[in-house]
Amino acid sequence: MAESVLQNQLTVSSDEEERELKGSERAAVLLLALGEIHGKAIWNQLDEIEIRQISAAMANLGPVTPKMLEDLFKDFVKRIASKGALTGNVDATERLLTNFLPGDRVSIIMEEIRGPAGRNMWEKLSNVQENVLANYLKNEYPQTVAVVLSKIKSDHAARVLGILPEELALEVVGRMLRMDAVQKEVLEKVEQTLRVEFMSNLTNTSRRDSHEMMADIFNNFDRQTEARFLAALEEDNREAADRIKTLMFTFDDLMKLDAASCQTLLRNVEKDKLAIALKGSTDTAREYFLGNMSSRAAKLLEDDMEALGPVRLRDVDDAQTGMVNMAKDLAAKGEIMISKSNGDDEIIY
Repeated sequence: MAESVLQNQLTVSSDEEERELKGSERAAVLLLALGEIHGKAIWNQLDEIEIRQISAAMANLGPVTPKMLEDLFKDFVKRIASKGALTGNVDATERLLTNFLPGDRVSIIMEEIRGPAGRNMWEKLSNVQENVLANYLKNEYPQTVAVVLSKIKSDHAARVLGILPEELALEVVGRMLRMDAVQKEVLEKVEQTLRVEFMSNLTNTSRRDSHEMMADIFNNFDRQTEARFLAALEEDNREAADRIKTLMFTFDDLMKLDAASCQTLLRNVEKDKLAIALKGSTDTAREYFLGNMSSRAAKLLEDDMEALGPVRLRDVDDAQTGMVNMAKDLAAKGEIMISKSNGDDEIIY
């Protein structure tokens, strides 16, 4: 039976470099070789920390040669050898864990394994909508809320504080003012609670609006592709097309910036890109941006545009998209406010 299981999972690889398996790698190889059925009883006996360590080792295991496998098995079972090799990877690890762990635990473990280096819980929280985070934190102890808000981005913390009940918010502010260095153990406990009770539930329940997602995609089309898709969508589903157009933030929306925000944007856009973007813009857009520059700077930019000669539509699209993305980045940092309308409904990215 063991030989059959191994033959199904192992791939011959005689050219791989031999290396010594250490620590959790040894357990990972054994459990990967045992497979879903035969390894389940062992997995069920492991605690949370052991599962995380072995899962991480398994996902990063790479090729295991027949010789390495044989040497390992000799440590566990007398007179057992194998003629194959196995490869541990992320997909195999997730597939194996799914057979005996709840889905939310598997998601958390695999997210940690897959996640980009340096991305931690606090960075993830800074991307959670403030109303969602505030709704969770309002039921926590003020000290816990203070720890969380002290670790996320200040602009995000400010918006969360503004939504919390006033009495709780004032108590949290006081705690933050009196807060000393947070002990590592306390911080780890808060992180673990957030990861298990909040982030896993958020992953299962929070779904991004599909129209908002499509608006972002349409924002990255060139103008011809955008017009083609919108025209086709209007024929098929005008309501959806209208909602997407409402959610889209385009180059023309930059003209709704107030003077200070426009000037901040212009300072952050490369002059050659600005010249290309305005070269292909409407007269109205050109007048708006030039009107928010000094007379000397506007004259220099006009000269640059004149010197460009004919420009490709693709280059104009890229330059204008770059300006839109720069505006979103500046808005995300709190340096400017961007709006889809002339009213008070600012869109914060």
